[in-house]
Amino acid sequence: MRFDVLTLFPELIRSHLDFSIMRRATEEGVISVNTINPRDYTLDKHKKVDDTPYGGGAGMVLMPQPYIDAYEAVEKKEHSITLMMTPQGEPFTDKISNELASYEQIVILCGHYEGFDERIREIIKPREISIGDFVLTGGELPALCIIDSVSRKIEGTLGKIESAHDDSFSDGLLEYPQYTKPRNFRGYEVPEVLLNGNHKLIDEYRMEQKIARTKSKRPDLWKKFSK
Repeated sequence: MRFDVLTLFPELIRSHLDFSIMRRATEEGVISVNTINPRDYTLDKHKKVDDTPYGGGAGMVLMPQPYIDAYEAVEKKEHSITLMMTPQGEPFTDKISNELASYEQIVILCGHYEGFDERIREIIKPREISIGDFVLTGGELPALCIIDSVSRKIEGTLGKIESAHDDSFSDGLLEYPQYTKPRNFRGYEVPEVLLNGNHKLIDEYRMEQKIARTKSKRPDLWKKFSK
């Protein structure tokens, strides 16, 4: 899987790759993450990439020329998709993450300031994705959420790909509670069912916990699951 991220702040993207699972995945060649800075493609001698909005208003708008030229300079694989991180996009879900993991390449457009000139949308025609009903200062953190989530679905990122199969949302429910040593901590005991080695009973217990936890914490998910 190759990720190509158009961003004015490539350091924000690269820094995430220096730690933990993402570092191992990049070092082992499971994924590659490249950054493209639209400032390198601007025709302005001062490296300007934004300007005031037509019609007035606060803030600055990202100009089409640097972003379009930067995007067109990215070599596209045959099976690739382009995403735009924006609050106006469709909500990102585990289902979308699974879908994106089937691609060879994901190109991600990160905005900043007051957002993109509309012609960037019209010319590139990206799939627009939102990570929630709130606004951030830029698209880099949402892009990292996409990269991290999708990478977990790719064989070789996690120690065992089965780890992702039991994650919250993988089957429409929240994950069951997890325990490790010690068996007793400050009077809180590990449930006995997890200690007896009966995997049928353990599976039944975990499903019961998933259902109870989803009903309690995310009734909206339970409503969808139980239809």
